Amino acid sequence: MLKKISTVPFRGTPEQEKRLQTVIETCRDDKSQLMHVMQEAQEIYGYLPYEVQVMIAEGMDVPLEKVYGVSTFYAQFSLSPKGETNISVCLGTACYVKGSQQILDKLSELLGIGAGECTEDGAFSLEACRCIGACGLAPVMTVNDEVYGKITEDDVAGILAKYRT
Repeated sequence: MLKKISTVPFRGTPEQEKRLQTVIETCRDDKSQLMHVMQEAQEIYGYLPYEVQVMIAEGMDVPLEKVYGVSTFYAQFSLSPKGETNISVCLGTACYVKGSQQILDKLSELLGIGAGECTEDGAFSLEACRCIGACGLAPVMTVNDEVYGKITEDDVAGILAKYRT
C-alpha cells in the first residue's frame, strides 16, 4: 500500500527543530544512524513531513531520496500527522467480507479524508489496517483504544458523534 503525503500544512515549532538538530548533530558523522535519526524525528513531530525529511537529509548529508525511500518502505514511519482521535478500520479478510470497506468509505465521506490522512484541524486521522485479531466481532473499527465490533455503515455517524467536540 502506498503511503500518502499529508495535505495538512506543516506546523513544526522552533523547539521541535532544536531537538531534531541536537539528534542530527550527535549522529551526523555516522550514516548508519539514519534510521535512528528518523525514529527520533517521528517521536518529536509525530510523523515525517517533507520539511522534516529535508532537515534530516541536509543534516545527515544524505540524499533526500534516501530519507524518503526509508520513510515509505518501513511501516513504522508516517508521512501524515495523527489526529487527536485516531480511527482505524480493519480490512482483514473476516472484516472485509462483512462490510468493513463500506465502513471505511462512510468514514471517509463523513470526515472528508481518505485512509492515511488527517483532518485539517487535526481532530481525526483515519487508517485502514489488516487483521487486529478480533475476527469474531467482524467488522471491527477502533477509535483510539476503544473497539467497536459488529458495526454497519449506519452505525458510523453515531460513533463519530461521540468524539466530535
